[in-house]
Amino acid sequence: MTMSDERSGPAPHATTARQARARRMRIGSREVVTEGIPQAIIQDLYHYFMMVSWPQLFATLGAFFLVFDTFFGCFYYLVPGCIANVNPPGFLGDFFFSVETLATVGYGDMHPQTLYGHSIAMVEIFTGLMMLALITGLMFARFSRPKARFLFARYAVVRPIEGKLTLMFRAANARQNVVQEASARLRMLRDEVTGEGYRLRRIVDLPLMRAEHPAFAFGWNIMHVIDEASPLRTASDESLRAASASFILSLSGTDETTGQVLMARQEYTAAAILWNRTFRDILEWSEDGGLHIDYGKFHDVEPLEPPPAAAPLRRS
Repeated sequence: MTMSDERSGPAPHATTARQARARRMRIGSREVVTEGIPQAIIQDLYHYFMMVSWPQLFATLGAFFLVFDTFFGCFYYLVPGCIANVNPPGFLGDFFFSVETLATVGYGDMHPQTLYGHSIAMVEIFTGLMMLALITGLMFARFSRPKARFLFARYAVVRPIEGKLTLMFRAANARQNVVQEASARLRMLRDEVTGEGYRLRRIVDLPLMRAEHPAFAFGWNIMHVIDEASPLRTASDESLRAASASFILSLSGTDETTGQVLMARQEYTAAAILWNRTFRDILEWSEDGGLHIDYGKFHDVEPLEPPPAAAPLRRS
């Protein structure tokens, strides 16, 4: 084989087959294409049905239903006369009888009249009962699955608080009920090169000023102080972008209404970290002394007002 042959690449049909096996998925803001792992959907049906959208779920279940109806309809059609009063005549009548049998409806006009017909109907009824039980369990699992409705601000800000730079995120509970013992964790992912020249994607834990909230109902400002012990002590907007840094904020807690554990996460790229900005205030006191929260301003940020000359700052 010549050098040109080695560099010619795989055959076109091999490339097409590999692309067909490729799987696209999105993790945070990044699109990831994976290949080499077969998608064993049949061996992992439960996970597939829990992950697909509702239209895909109903379309798949409908396809299964039609396939089984056609399958058993063919068995009835193979032996003419095993079903009485077939209407319309031919395969279409056997197909509709299969539909009624698989759904355990049994209108009564068409019915098995031979041992063969009764045997096939018995197997189909058993299959229909199993399908009904599985679909019922699947629907209950999807409806009862805990789902957090945590609201994350689109941006995070870096601003001085008490003379120290602070990385601040804003979150809210969109259900506006109480989430007990809520906890937050913040991690940074960035590209690094070791002394040996090995490139890796490092995960760094960022400690929070307060990582727990006893009753998370409305809003929560989650803060990391950039002090001398912080992994961000030498960071800047430019360095974070150069390292393709991203931040993953995870929230969890127990829903007081249902008693279920809720979990959610949000990823922020370096471009979503706004330096020398602050969140717009969403709290207002009404004339009668009540607290008014305007979530229409939840994602708004504004430039940081210059501090008084006497106020010391670590870094602008």
